Amino acid sequence: MNSKRNVYLDMKSIEEAKKCLFDHFNAYTTKIETIDVVNSKDRVLAKPAMAAISSPNFHASAMDGIAVDAQITFGASEESPKTLVPAANAFWVNTGHAMPADTNAVIMIEHLNIIDDNTIEIEAPVFPWQHVRKMGEDIVATKLLFPRGHQINSYSLGALLSGGIFQVEVYKQPRVIIIPTGSELKQWQDILPDQMKPGDVVESNSTVLGGLCQDHGALFEIHSMLKDDLFSIQNAVKEAAAGNYDMVCIIGGSSAGSEDFAKPVIASLGEVYVHGVTMMPGKPVLFGKVNQVPVFGIPGYPVAAIVAFEQFAGPLLLNMQLLPPKVVQTVMVSPARKIASKLGQEEFLRVKIGSVDGQLISSQLPRGSGSITTLTEADGVIRIPKHIEGVSEKERVEAHLIRPLSAIENTLVIIGSHDNTLDILGDQIRREHFNVNISSSHVGSMGGLMAIKKGGCHMAGAHLLDPVDGSYNLSYVKKYLPDLGVRIVNLVMREQGLMVPRGNPGNILSIEDLKTAGLRFINRQPGSGTRILFDYKLKQLGIKSWDILGYENDEYTHMSVAVAVLSGRADAGLGIKAAANALGLDFIPIITESYDLIIPDRFFESQKVQVLLDTIGTEEFKTRVLALGGYGVEKTGQILY
Repeated sequence: MNSKRNVYLDMKSIEEAKKCLFDHFNAYTTKIETIDVVNSKDRVLAKPAMAAISSPNFHASAMDGIAVDAQITFGASEESPKTLVPAANAFWVNTGHAMPADTNAVIMIEHLNIIDDNTIEIEAPVFPWQHVRKMGEDIVATKLLFPRGHQINSYSLGALLSGGIFQVEVYKQPRVIIIPTGSELKQWQDILPDQMKPGDVVESNSTVLGGLCQDHGALFEIHSMLKDDLFSIQNAVKEAAAGNYDMVCIIGGSSAGSEDFAKPVIASLGEVYVHGVTMMPGKPVLFGKVNQVPVFGIPGYPVAAIVAFEQFAGPLLLNMQLLPPKVVQTVMVSPARKIASKLGQEEFLRVKIGSVDGQLISSQLPRGSGSITTLTEADGVIRIPKHIEGVSEKERVEAHLIRPLSAIENTLVIIGSHDNTLDILGDQIRREHFNVNISSSHVGSMGGLMAIKKGGCHMAGAHLLDPVDGSYNLSYVKKYLPDLGVRIVNLVMREQGLMVPRGNPGNILSIEDLKTAGLRFINRQPGSGTRILFDYKLKQLGIKSWDILGYENDEYTHMSVAVAVLSGRADAGLGIKAAANALGLDFIPIITESYDLIIPDRFFESQKVQVLLDTIGTEEFKTRVLALGGYGVEKTGQILY
């Protein structure tokens, strides 16, 4: 095995790296081609577009009526109408018709008194060129329609065609070749989901980057997948840089590991300009030149790959075509809770955003650069500069929107405990109300109550057990939200219990069995209803937390706990039966609990909340919930408090 590592010797800031990129490639534009105007939308003119004909190229009637020489109408009035004779001194025309010879005005049909087929009276005169589109009124032949560098939009197409321009010279779309690398990668065509083995990874980055190429006006091709082999990657890049491509993107192998070959490949064939940028995710990005062609080393983690492309490769593709930089809508948001960040690296933090009481509130999503769902679920991105350690919930910060603001305004923000039925609820609402969305952030039941207290959400999901009387949620609402009017509405009753591998190899029958030596537990985060339930049960049984191996290891959702058990990271975890069913795990029931929605009174009558309440009351929603297993809907929709 190659033991050499590609150390980041000179990491640059985003600004320094971009300056370096454009210092080397600013003048690198694509060649010029001639294409039909009808196919030219979004392309950039390489030469000015001069009108070949006038538009209109004849005098045209602008109304339905009769065309006349205006002079013969002078003197007409109600007291002294004038008589016109069709086909003699008055000629019937429709809108858009060419004006007959020796006519220069149109009298609207509404202003005519038609006596018979041969006699028309008018009671008012018209002036020359009234209701007439004169020749060249819009475009005069030889007029400059658009200068070089103009990006053709839908309106431009109409102007070009009207001006008799049927072909244009434009900058070619850049051609990008994407080279996926990685011995662990599998193409989707070659695998079946139920046949995936540990270590197999579905290669998705090339498809994502291909879509991003299209978003930046470029064409793309995906090279066949390559193993982590220096010479194979080297030959592919050498061939691509010598061919008809304007950019090469190597996916994977850009980091500093012994099997990361992007840097040595570019260095051996050309020159490396930047390796490593002080941003997170995307730090390992690198770029250089081979045969005058820009070559990028794109990190293999999905989010890192996207950020690296959007910060560097994408802007260069736009510049090659003289397209303007993309303009991203920004808004000011208030974080729902404090955001910590590392000094020295600019962070691209994915967030959900909701409008609550007229304020835009952001909730951060997991930071992992391998989690592409943190982008698909995100409403925006907060860029945290490298010189600060974080953002407090009292600050307002700028967020770059991924989804339109109108969609965010129609989003119902639910913060609190995780439950699988929230996904069904979101889908069910969209079936009937396509303009209403749900944004749910999973911070635990107590986190949900605190979010309500701070005005950070429209409602919270909670299942907080009162160990004194066995009730759910009410005592916590009274304690932590004493001055806030709220309603408690039941969403579902659900079974909580121990999720264990299929066949229950640890022979776990109860929580007491978790004390057995060697059995590893996966917990939920502090403040979650499930964690409170587990601590309550341990206290009932006289078991100390340190008696449970793995007590300190936690996850934020039931599905994450289920995955930990399925993957063998843990032998058991406390969670809902629906999560166990979803992943084929065995389940040992512990308790049936009430999962409720805590809704402040000021939002209860709002259109978004009423849509939700109407939806959970439908038989279709309840049927879908019951199909998950482990749920009861006998109280669903009931106002409990």
